[in-house]
Amino acid sequence: MPGRQHSREFKLEVVSQINSGQRTTAQLSREHALAPSLIHRWRKEVEARGVAAFTDGAATDRSAELRIAELERHCGQLSLENSILKKSLSTYRSTSGTK
Repeated sequence: MPGRQHSREFKLEVVSQINSGQRTTAQLSREHALAPSLIHRWRKEVEARGVAAFTDGAATDRSAELRIAELERHCGQLSLENSILKKSLSTYRSTSGTK
């Protein structure tokens, strides 16, 4: 059985009341019959995503794609550097006589 659905505006309002010091997590939890862990999860979401918190994720998907592409380029660069270093090391070992 799924839980209640809360609007983005409601979640942001709850988090803003806590962040501004107007109310505590315990007060809002009692007032709206919410689990404190749920409110903490909402706060973490706002901390992590800021204005994009609780959106459908289309913008997040694009930024994730860009991040993945950046990491793949970096991984390729590291792989190339590793290959060069291995070749250099084998050349050094063969010329210095230590194997």
